Amino acid sequence: MPWIRYRDVPGLSGAANAAVRVLERERFAPGVVSVALSVWSVRVHGTERRWRPWEAEFTCPCCGEGWARDKLQEALYLLPPNAATELRGRVEDLDRVLLRRTHHEPSADPDLAWWHRRC
Repeated sequence: MPWIRYRDVPGLSGAANAAVRVLERERFAPGVVSVALSVWSVRVHGTERRWRPWEAEFTCPCCGEGWARDKLQEALYLLPPNAATELRGRVEDLDRVLLRRTHHEPSADPDLAWWHRRC
């Protein structure tokens, strides 16, 4: 698809973005980490907006925004340590906002990741 391309993750160094591109080339799809961070940011901040075509490619009604945080977690495990540290900083900033804005859902499945158990 012509609109799917590699995208830099805002706030990451050139070296970290290069590592993200390698990960996307080998395991994910072009641009997925940047899209996941963008989608997670929208979820965390509660903003209403239409997905851009290149974001909508990765988001569907059955997966929703939780997909984004799952994909970021997967990237954090797969990236080299320095790149993962940079991305983790961006993700943890958003996670802190989510934790302040939401509360634990007591009836949620305890086997789910913590971000799936917030409301």
